[in-house]
Amino acid sequence: MSVAINIQHALKAYGKNVIIPDLDVEIKDKEFFTLLGPSGCGKTTLLRMIAGFNTIEGGDFNFDDKRINDLDPSKRNIGMVFQNYAIFPHLTVRENVEFGLKNRNFSKSEIGPMADKFLNLMKIYEFRDRMPERLSGGQQQRVALARALVIMPDVLLMDEPLSNLDAKLRLEMRQVIRDIQKEVGITTVYVTHDQEEAMAISDRIAVMKLGEIQQIGKPQNIYHRPSNEFVASFIGRTNIILGKCDKDEITILDHKIKISNLNYKGTVKVSIRPEEFMLTDDKTAIPAIIKDTIFLGLNTHFFMELPNKQTVEIIKESIINNKNETGNTVYLTINLDKVNVFTEDGTKNLVNAHEK
Repeated sequence: MSVAINIQHALKAYGKNVIIPDLDVEIKDKEFFTLLGPSGCGKTTLLRMIAGFNTIEGGDFNFDDKRINDLDPSKRNIGMVFQNYAIFPHLTVRENVEFGLKNRNFSKSEIGPMADKFLNLMKIYEFRDRMPERLSGGQQQRVALARALVIMPDVLLMDEPLSNLDAKLRLEMRQVIRDIQKEVGITTVYVTHDQEEAMAISDRIAVMKLGEIQQIGKPQNIYHRPSNEFVASFIGRTNIILGKCDKDEITILDHKIKISNLNYKGTVKVSIRPEEFMLTDDKTAIPAIIKDTIFLGLNTHFFMELPNKQTVEIIKESIINNKNETGNTVYLTINLDKVNVFTEDGTKNLVNAHEK
């Protein structure tokens, strides 16, 4: 059985050091929900509060309508996957997967078929008699995932499970985790600091900073309409340029642009993703000098100096015989549909506030 998780006014403190001051979040039944943020933002602390590994100084934690604040971790019916796998080195793959079932006093006639199901689901059945030391990192992570799921938990908690894998394995395993979570249909709370990973696997993401949630939403909504400058800068890349706003017109780099659904007067920060700058032959557009280029196969990253001497990053699909070389002057326009405009202090998205 899967459950919804409701957290209200969560408080976590170590003495006078407050890690999470006052946090509310609702996680839907069967949802893949990711806590995303930089190191020290409180995401793992919150996960461990849900698991029961950390004390709760204040607030209410509920699985459906059941308050779990004072419930022992072993009574919460959770599956946990750790960063370091935490599989038992002295047990075979099968014995690792069967461990939780034996602890819960399942009968021998039940344990075998249940373990086989998840050994096959995780594509590690052929390794069932191997010791963990003979497995790759990805295979060990599959064992850890099978062991967490075989007990049929109400909630699956995952703490940076892919951070110890190489880049290729991370891509492979994140798809495995996504596919298995959907197939099993279990509420999953996933912790990571990797923005791309979060966007690839999550139904919704909560972006955290200093123990507070900055924004919750679907990956595409957070990327295209971040709630503030921190979210815009943390989710993907962005270029922040100062401008002067008068209702829906912004003066930026001596050019005037109009932004729909905007009604503001004062200094603003204009957020432009690298892919939303466009090259043009129009000599009246924004001039920029190419300072450096980085070829990354599918895309080429350009670093360009604007008239205000600010350097911005621009990403374009790579082309054969690229003529945009270092030192050249090019001209830029902006995809205004995807521009975000923040208040001068960066705390509020003015486009977000006025969009319907």
